[in-house]
Amino acid sequence: MKILSCNVNGIRAAHKKNFLQWVKRSRADIICLQEIKAQKEQLPAGFLHLNNYNSYFNFANKKGYSGVAIYSKQKSLKNGYKLGLKRFDQEGRMIKIEYPNFILLNLYLPHGGRKKENLKYKLESYNYLFKYLRRLKNKNVILTGDFNIAHQEIDLARPKSNQNNIMFTSKEREQIDKLLNLGFVDSFRKVNLKGGNYTWWSNAFNARERNIGWRLDYAFTSNKIAIKKAFIFNKVKVSDHCPISLEV
Repeated sequence: MKILSCNVNGIRAAHKKNFLQWVKRSRADIICLQEIKAQKEQLPAGFLHLNNYNSYFNFANKKGYSGVAIYSKQKSLKNGYKLGLKRFDQEGRMIKIEYPNFILLNLYLPHGGRKKENLKYKLESYNYLFKYLRRLKNKNVILTGDFNIAHQEIDLARPKSNQNNIMFTSKEREQIDKLLNLGFVDSFRKVNLKGGNYTWWSNAFNARERNIGWRLDYAFTSNKIAIKKAFIFNKVKVSDHCPISLEV
């Protein structure tokens, strides 16, 4: 089974960059998108009903903001759209789909704000996520999406100068530690221990061309799930993020 994930930073903008054609060529069984920034009536026609896929959306209450989507070849048995935290749920940041032998969560965790004005909300969102995951104990679970945290120094180009900056503070990095301690595996790090592999680049200072990036997008799996492949498509310029994939 192949799972594809990408923060598109606006599904309409991604559509103009021919992202739909790339998605179709990927032949993924499940496609997870974050930050679609659109309501149902604003979706490009090709993304409203993707051929041969079942579509699931969670739109933010606020227009042009947040939102997530899942396209799956196999129809899910049960869906979920709420984490239990009011602000998080109003912003359309999660979809859960369930199958007989596994559960998948597509997540778009909060950024936290450049001046850390939303860091408290971000950490609270992680606490609610951990509570949610504990209720799924003993189930096979896959988490994919934009987690807005670079976990270790290897996960960003300039760790020393960013130690006190949002997305790399010690409090944020601890959240990924907690996730791993719950029994989840960072699929990409399971198969690739090399640096220089990033999924997000600032739009300033030619950061992408110079590969001054951050790894913020992940696919985590329960430790009982066998990881076959995990890949970062850093040459695909769909947004300031790039797609990632997981094969299990």
